[in-house]
Amino acid sequence: MDEIHTLLGRHLTGYEVRSITRLGEGSDNAAHEVNGELIVRASKETDRALRSESTQREAQLLAVVAGLSTLPVPEPLFVEAEAGILAYIKLPGVPLIDHPVAEPALLAPHLGRFLSRLHQAPLEKVEHLVGRDAHPLLAWLEDAQRDYREIVEHLPAAYRYLVEDFLGRMPPAESRAAVFCHNDLGAEHVLVDPEAIAVTGIIDWTDAAICDPVRDLALIYRDLGPEMFDLALAHYEGNFDDIDRERAVFHARCKLLEDVAYGLRTGARPYAEAGLAHLAQTFEEFA
Repeated sequence: MDEIHTLLGRHLTGYEVRSITRLGEGSDNAAHEVNGELIVRASKETDRALRSESTQREAQLLAVVAGLSTLPVPEPLFVEAEAGILAYIKLPGVPLIDHPVAEPALLAPHLGRFLSRLHQAPLEKVEHLVGRDAHPLLAWLEDAQRDYREIVEHLPAAYRYLVEDFLGRMPPAESRAAVFCHNDLGAEHVLVDPEAIAVTGIIDWTDAAICDPVRDLALIYRDLGPEMFDLALAHYEGNFDDIDRERAVFHARCKLLEDVAYGLRTGARPYAEAGLAHLAQTFEEFA
């Protein structure tokens, strides 16, 4: 906490710190909220050079994304690249993972239009700031098989056969498409106003990449279910066919197993609990 006081004193002269609240952490970053109005996020990367480079690159990326996105995104207030620190004014809303909305279908137009704009972004705007992620689907399947072995005892017996059936199949055909993606569009990174039932922001662009567009759509399927997935697609302007759908379901299932394993391994219970709660909606269709 003293480090945050010092940091704010250095960058925001005269700013009075009244409260600092730890928001939690993911695999890449830890975040604190200051006075209910600022977010100070620290990279967990231990290599100083990598930490500095990735933090500076993300700050530059957020500036580009702000001009592309149909939804609010964090805009850096200050950056200390060497320390891996990024601070921004807190966006309105709360994470969807912690605050399910009464009528999630009302979120579909927001998400469909957001992904349309993002996936249509000219690659020359972002390719110097993000990498290309072409992890083969067979490798995704192998990772999912490993995650399943780690968590099998925590899964309800009624669903194990569905998961095992999925893991025993060959993955779908590889995509030839590569677009700019958030690449981690889980419910924890979608901010909402539960009363207005509206998306108020998209956070955590650390994993943004040029990759298969179904990566983003797959997490709508995993976290909000097949019906919401179809509703979002109704507002999505990119090309999408049955082969793309098969690949999206494949990614949704792999990412669910990954999240449960991560949550149980690290003690980040919301990830594990959400994954277990979404087993049925993610694995029953096309089973």
